[in-house]
Amino acid sequence: MKKYVIIVTAIVVISVIYFVNFKHVSSPTAISGKIKVISSFYPMYYFSRQIAGDKADVTNITPAGAEPHDYEPTAREIVGIEQSDLLILNGGSLEAWGDKIKNQIMNGRPLVIVAGENLANKQLVENGQTIRDPHVWLSPELAKQEVENILQGFIRIDPAHSVMYQSNAQTVENRLDSLDQEYSRSLSLCAKQDIVTSHAAFGYLADRYHFNQVNITGISPDQEPSTQKLAEISDLVKKQGIKYIFFESLISPKLSETIANETGAQTLVLDPVEGLSNQDIQNGKDYFTQMQTNLSNLKLALECRS
Repeated sequence: MKKYVIIVTAIVVISVIYFVNFKHVSSPTAISGKIKVISSFYPMYYFSRQIAGDKADVTNITPAGAEPHDYEPTAREIVGIEQSDLLILNGGSLEAWGDKIKNQIMNGRPLVIVAGENLANKQLVENGQTIRDPHVWLSPELAKQEVENILQGFIRIDPAHSVMYQSNAQTVENRLDSLDQEYSRSLSLCAKQDIVTSHAAFGYLADRYHFNQVNITGISPDQEPSTQKLAEISDLVKKQGIKYIFFESLISPKLSETIANETGAQTLVLDPVEGLSNQDIQNGKDYFTQMQTNLSNLKLALECRS
């Protein structure tokens, strides 16, 4: 009997050692020597890539060119998240699946960083419900704080390369400071104060640079506005002499075109930078190029002198 117990104990010990070693060797980090990072959509992906350098493999869950508000990860993508080292979310209820994933995480892996935590403080009433506005990355000032939050995630999961991560993050933060200064300077003297947008994505940007967003739909671009709201916006456009109605590349421009046709205005793109197409990325577009284009279009619509 004693001999039997010793044999069983030995088998269990060997099995545990084998399992631990196998799990360690077969993990993506152990194989590639890089940490595995999953980001929820394009801005989080872009900031993470800039910080990571060559020390991490960063994957964007939301496909290129897809609208992130309603995207749900596939079963395979969820498995990939569970096998990653670091998950980067924006928060503010943008990722409908984010809370569910956080509740499923075991043993602290992956480490979850909510880059917009405590930053998404604007609220709107939509369909009788109070909803937080998650679009903090569109304010360079707030985007800088998101970069800092993402940086802390990299340092926690891979402290050996913290100096490199800090240096890379500082480069991004410096560019965001410059962008913030350029927006402030360019939008300081404008004849107009109101812009009409297809959905309520630009509230933080408007607050920062002192103009007013009039949104056709709410936080979700899928929301259908009432006939009364469309009529009210059309009246405002005519009364204020607004010449441009903004639409977005990832959603239908139908509503913006309807108001433009009724009022004699033109349509113009204002990009919430929620997702770039593969073609855009191949053509060298990124967060900063899109924000520069947005600035040019805002200057035109607000009739700014700079």
